[in-house]
Amino acid sequence: MRTTSATAAALAVAVLPIRAETFQKVQTEVRDRSGADIRWEKQMAARQETAAVVAKLLRKPLTVASAVQIALLSNRGLQATFGEIGIAQSDVIEAVTVPNPSVDFDVQFPVVAAQMNRYGWLVAQEFVQILMIPLKKKIAEEKLEAAELRVAAETLRLVAEVKAAYFTFQGDQQLLARLKIIQETNAAALDLAQKQFEAGNITDFALLQSQSSYSKGRLDLAKAQTDLRSQREKLNRLLGLWGEDTDWEIKGDIMPTADSDFTTKRLESLAVAQRLDLRAAHRDLTSVISALGLTKTYRWVPVLNMGFSGERDIDGALNMGPSFSIELPIFNQGQSRIARGEAQLRMAENKLEALAVDIRSEVRELRDRLLSLADMAKYYHDDLLPTRIRMVNNAILQYNAMQFSPYELFLAKSQELEAERGYIDTLRDYWITRAELERAVGGTLTPRKRATSLSER
Repeated sequence: MRTTSATAAALAVAVLPIRAETFQKVQTEVRDRSGADIRWEKQMAARQETAAVVAKLLRKPLTVASAVQIALLSNRGLQATFGEIGIAQSDVIEAVTVPNPSVDFDVQFPVVAAQMNRYGWLVAQEFVQILMIPLKKKIAEEKLEAAELRVAAETLRLVAEVKAAYFTFQGDQQLLARLKIIQETNAAALDLAQKQFEAGNITDFALLQSQSSYSKGRLDLAKAQTDLRSQREKLNRLLGLWGEDTDWEIKGDIMPTADSDFTTKRLESLAVAQRLDLRAAHRDLTSVISALGLTKTYRWVPVLNMGFSGERDIDGALNMGPSFSIELPIFNQGQSRIARGEAQLRMAENKLEALAVDIRSEVRELRDRLLSLADMAKYYHDDLLPTRIRMVNNAILQYNAMQFSPYELFLAKSQELEAERGYIDTLRDYWITRAELERAVGGTLTPRKRATSLSER
């Protein structure tokens, strides 16, 4: 019978301990890039603590910062994503665990009477698997690092989605307020037109024009209200809120464009240096290279079982001693495993290069859009809106001097409100694009210290 020596387990002492505080590194990475905290709720007590923090944040009107923080604490999809780290950690544990030995025992009953039973035993251990533990651990830890980076990247993607949804809701809310003012102007114009029509001072066509403007205003108002309700639910989903927690409110108008607090130069290089999903793809490539090297290294090493065996013969004699078996690599020399590994290597290389190209293109696209929206917002703020306001003020003076009709005054006011509506749309798109650009660059538009990089810890 065959057995491996139990002392073979002593080879495992060469294996280093598993890395600790994995999730804390992800927390630090997300905090540095977003300014918000994340928690991995593994127990009910942690979930209750998180609920208390969220309830406290919801007592006040939402800001973009508090909305991001609530999403990072309450979004259940994000909590599910954290499970990838737990799975990768378990793979590391599996990689450093010494394989269990096998125990065989057999009994042979005598055919002739008065003879003793023959029995034997074998305790065996596969020796090659123990030799492979250090390399298997290295591969598993590379995959764990890739999982950490992917989780952090997904968290930053959620941050960008929350910011975009927040600014969309805030802009739609401000737009709805302006549409209500426009509709009040349309209602006043229609009321005056009806009175003048009854007095015979305007034509049927003029009355129909006023009715058409009023009807269109009602449709615009109804659409804006529907869009606002839909956007509220989108934000609720991202924040992970339900029930009474959905009664939050956002106060104030959308912010004007920010001063240039970052440079638009070398954003592509910054993105390549900071994007966590790109680093995750690089870690995947590294693990594929390591796995291929492991396969090539051990393809010629025979499967060796070593152990200790014993046997008691029918005459009562007891025999014991070492035992081993070897699987000779005559036919299967790992050809398919090497071919598979080389294909996986080419795939990982191409994925990494494709992602890098896509990142650069996305950054250029968002950068150009942001600069264009900033110019448009500046034009609205500095030129168009002041001109519309002066036109309204001048129309009021002309109306008071009885040189303008009420319709000309209504028209001037409507044009002012439409310009303000365009300004609100531009501001909303500016902040949404900025949030997307932050995500595309890696969570922040300013360079970060390399020492804080998760992948270099």
